[in-house]
Amino acid sequence: MIKKIKNLLIAFIKDESGQDLIEYALVAGLIGLGAVIAMTSLSGKIGNAFNSVGTGLTNAT
Repeated sequence: MIKKIKNLLIAFIKDESGQDLIEYALVAGLIGLGAVIAMTSLSGKIGNAFNSVGTGLTNAT
């Protein structure tokens, strides 16, 4: 009985079938985090660009 449990534990430790899925999930999470950081830093610049265009159009008329 103990030998069977020991063999199951060793087989479980050597099993790497879920490793690829975890790696893909980590990469996807890092890409998502990078996208969120990029969008938050660009949102201020985009808002300023729209404000300057709006101000230019208002002053042109």
